[in-house]
Amino acid sequence: MNQDISEIFKSARKIVIKIGSNTLAKEDGTQNTDFMASFAQQCANLIKLGKEIVVVSSGAQVAGVSTTKEWARKKDVHYRQALCAIGQVELMHQWRKAFQQQGLHIGQLLFTKEDFENNLHTLNIRNTLFTLVDEGVIPIINENDSVSFEEDKIGDNDNLSALTAILWSADLLILFSDIDGIYTDNPKTNKNAKLIEKVDSIAELRKSIKIGETNAFGTGGIETKIQAAEKVTEYGINLLLANGSYERALENLYEGKIAGTIFTAK
Repeated sequence: MNQDISEIFKSARKIVIKIGSNTLAKEDGTQNTDFMASFAQQCANLIKLGKEIVVVSSGAQVAGVSTTKEWARKKDVHYRQALCAIGQVELMHQWRKAFQQQGLHIGQLLFTKEDFENNLHTLNIRNTLFTLVDEGVIPIINENDSVSFEEDKIGDNDNLSALTAILWSADLLILFSDIDGIYTDNPKTNKNAKLIEKVDSIAELRKSIKIGETNAFGTGGIETKIQAAEKVTEYGINLLLANGSYERALENLYEGKIAGTIFTAK
């Protein structure tokens, strides 16, 4: 049993959970609606235990490909942005269905980098998050990829979820990815790579690991997850990186039954 993860999870009240594109996509690139339904049920169980949940969900492009398959190979930036516009509707439709089965409503928030650089915007975001959560509604957040260009993009939902966690004054940020946590090297190419279960010093971590490239569906990689950890731990927020593809991963992390990497707050 991973006692550190279980204790930190159980002591947290305000939790931001980021779900990566690889977790939301099946092998063929279409939406994993079974995962979404199971995740919503696990969130409902945590809420019954007194937890407050905010979700940062990738997957607009994945959902767009699921909906408009003939656009899957188009690389033009305007097609990709249009694909995200189509996909965001489908993504929220599936989240609405999943949480509706648990008697919970959802609320959509789409952000750009500019929103976190404008004091009035950040105040409005914070107030909206508090209002939604206080009323028992699940906020589901994504970057507004249909209007963001490279120069003004946050770029990945690891950092977006970190900014959200700081703004909402969360206790814990969970990043669900397709890996178990931070390894000393890429476990897909090096069988001797070892999982690092606890990180107290990110500076020391950087000296001791090899950082690989971005994965298939997502825009982030290990680097963006470490960046997110650097952001939130400065504000006293713990970060947990774990594999979202395991059966009932959220509940099993809560019970300390599966491994991950915990970045402890300063």
